Amino acid sequence: MVTNARHAADAQHNAHDRGLRLESNGINVIGDTERKGTPRHLFWPWFGANISVFGLSYGAFALGFGISVPQALIAGVIGVVGSFLLCGFVALAGKRGSAPTMVLSRAAFGVRGNRLPALISWLLTVGWETVLTILATLATASVIEQLGGSAGVGTHLVALLVVATLVMVAGVMGFDFIMRLQTVITVITAVLTAVYIALVADRIDWAAVWAVPSGSVQQVVGAVVFLVTGFGLGWVNLAADYSRYLPRSASSRGVVGWTTFGGALAPVVLLAFGLLLAASSAELSAAVADDPIGALAAALPAWFLVPFALVAVLGLVGGAVLDIYSSGLALLATGVRVPRWVAALIDGVIMVLGTVYVVFVAEDFLGQFNAFLITLGVPVAAWCGVMLADVAMRRRDYDEADLYRPAGRYGDVRAVPMAIVLACTLVGWGLVTNANAGWVSWQGYLLGPLGLGGRDGAWAGANLGVLLAIVLAFAATLATGREAVREQEARIR
Repeated sequence: MVTNARHAADAQHNAHDRGLRLESNGINVIGDTERKGTPRHLFWPWFGANISVFGLSYGAFALGFGISVPQALIAGVIGVVGSFLLCGFVALAGKRGSAPTMVLSRAAFGVRGNRLPALISWLLTVGWETVLTILATLATASVIEQLGGSAGVGTHLVALLVVATLVMVAGVMGFDFIMRLQTVITVITAVLTAVYIALVADRIDWAAVWAVPSGSVQQVVGAVVFLVTGFGLGWVNLAADYSRYLPRSASSRGVVGWTTFGGALAPVVLLAFGLLLAASSAELSAAVADDPIGALAAALPAWFLVPFALVAVLGLVGGAVLDIYSSGLALLATGVRVPRWVAALIDGVIMVLGTVYVVFVAEDFLGQFNAFLITLGVPVAAWCGVMLADVAMRRRDYDEADLYRPAGRYGDVRAVPMAIVLACTLVGWGLVTNANAGWVSWQGYLLGPLGLGGRDGAWAGANLGVLLAIVLAFAATLATGREAVREQEARIR
């Protein structure tokens, strides 16, 4: 009994040390001795990354499509749960290959052919971590101002310094540190978010909620696509980065289930409450577009502003931490040869520069945010379709060594999957629009020729291109890739 207790204490001490030690793993396969845990441990990083009160703001974003609260709630459940289910299926590859998502993607695109999808993934994750850092900076500055502090540049700079330091330290430290941090973030933010909901629940005007008029089918589809790109599709390209540490004997059903449940639970609840708040106040709904977190803080009593700042910042940091860790891995997967922590540091610098531009120079947050999501969402959706089909067709684990050898079974450059992503991206961009962002005014070029009313028609805001990119890429890969997968698996020892 004493010996067992000592081993337990040693194990706990070693786990503590791992949590505070710089991770040495990069895009390599995780060794058997480091694979640990069960699928339910995936709940913590996914829940912690999506418990942010920013989820409340999506209620205003969804109503902005001109739909009713019940329609927005249905769109939310479909968009959020469906998109995180995609993450769950991609996470299976992590368990089966024990490598980062954008390394496992080499099996579909070839070792060097995968550099293009890895570059797209890197852009998306760097973009997301920047967006979350922007929101956390604005939230911190807004709370400081409401507490009587200065509304000047200095306040925003201090807020940026605090947020960026938290994100960059976690990204540099690596997996074990992040898993510990996400557990803490989950507990704190869940409790304080529940308190926030209780404090502002009396602001719900049920008459106003039910008075919101219904929208068209096209508007509902637009809301679904926006929520798909804003939630799970923004994570799908890094979904295997955390399941790769699980033993290969872990339950596949558990990997899919805990990833989906952990990712979708908080957003669905927060979206539902956010819908009620936004529908109750047109002023709040409009304010959310300029400063999502600051607008939500305005409804609070002064004594809860500091706890609110804590929950807002920690929730956003939780998401940014996962992004900066995975963006570093994606950068390495493009062929950049630096240590993992250096890659994370590079991405952190880009994140800070992007935040400085948006906070101190740019004006229209929501319009640019939507354009960013949709524009990069299309090629990521196409990649996701190929990846999901590739995972579905495989019956055996990946050959670890050949994921890094251009002369191995997965090949150097696989032209067909790359052509599928390119073709589906071109089709997808032709069926999306971003009216408030001039830099993507060229999109939507297929809406007229296909009889969908052009860029000003009823289907213009539905952004069908995102969903179509996934479906077409998935179907095309299933139709053309079975023989190649069989040949690859026939050679696995």
